[in-house]
Amino acid sequence: MTLQDLLTDCASVADRLLAWFATDARDLPWRRARTPYRVWVAEVMLQQTRVDTVVAYYDRFLSHFPSVQALAGAPLESVLKAWEGLGYYARARNLHAAAQHIMTAHGGHLPNTFEGLLALPGVGRYIAGAVASIAFGQAVAAVDGNARRVLCRVFAIREDAAQPAVQRELEALAARLLPTGQPGAFNEALMELGATVCTPRSPRCNGCPLGTLCKARLAGDAESLPVRRARPRVPHYDVAAAVTWDGDGRVLVAQRRADDMLGGLWEFPGGKREGDETLPECLTREIREELDVEIEVGGLLTVVSHAYTHFRITLHAFLCRWASGEPRCLECAAFQWVRPDELDGLPMSVADRKVAQALQAHLVGLAGQPPVRAHTAPPAPPALDGAG
Repeated sequence: MTLQDLLTDCASVADRLLAWFATDARDLPWRRARTPYRVWVAEVMLQQTRVDTVVAYYDRFLSHFPSVQALAGAPLESVLKAWEGLGYYARARNLHAAAQHIMTAHGGHLPNTFEGLLALPGVGRYIAGAVASIAFGQAVAAVDGNARRVLCRVFAIREDAAQPAVQRELEALAARLLPTGQPGAFNEALMELGATVCTPRSPRCNGCPLGTLCKARLAGDAESLPVRRARPRVPHYDVAAAVTWDGDGRVLVAQRRADDMLGGLWEFPGGKREGDETLPECLTREIREELDVEIEVGGLLTVVSHAYTHFRITLHAFLCRWASGEPRCLECAAFQWVRPDELDGLPMSVADRKVAQALQAHLVGLAGQPPVRAHTAPPAPPALDGAG
């Protein structure tokens, strides 16, 4: 079967996909009570995040921010707190900024065209196509990684699917396959097939509605597509963080700048070890550079390993004592001294949240005794020899 045969025989592609989707689609919360806002929030969350992870966040996020108006009017810190643990926090910042733009420029209503959606902060071609087609019935393709994999296999496209020119080719291909009147259902079906049947490893070709049409399957090499670039080595960094006590039982936290990675989140300040530094030397330097204060580094509280998209870290959190200097923001957006029980209310990254939990567990181990008592000079932090 030639490529032209597939493109002209709509029943062989679109109709088969739609029939399969009607019976096999997963029951997901964003597929119920659809509104443009609900569709948009779901698509932003689903970008770069697995469905099973998003399910746990979606309804809770909407309970906090049930409308564009509610999202736009909320403090950014509240939005980041509701997003905490979902990762890729620029999505939350852009969602908030876009909601505010929708209120001021569009009267509180999402734009109903691909071009209008594409103009919103943080909205790329995929999200614009998904929302335009699913929420507004616009005949626009939406090609995510799952859809890209299906198209590469069905049409045996053996070029690097990560290249922009190939992505444009796949988007044009999907657009030619769109059935009249059901663009949103088709886009969802294509993505659903990639997520549940045409998976990266061990695809279930025998259960695929496009199995008899798939050129890669007929050639016996479905799993080799899409063509994958060799992944570069993922670097690893040792990072130190300071859980710094003052003389009143409070710890020092800093807020990351908006344009930094994890922007807007609160953290135990510190940074990456350089050269032959020891971790305490690294921490002393980083706190001086970030907040212009001197600390005394005590024992190790906890060690946290975490993987980001392009690098991995091992975070070493130390119990420290504030020694001298008044904190001021040199390389952060804000700082504050907080009681340990106030940490739960601050939006933090996964790694810093684990440090906060280790601190709270450590304090429980001290039988509820205050970690420090007020004193004219900052006393030693609790269990200065570490908590493991």
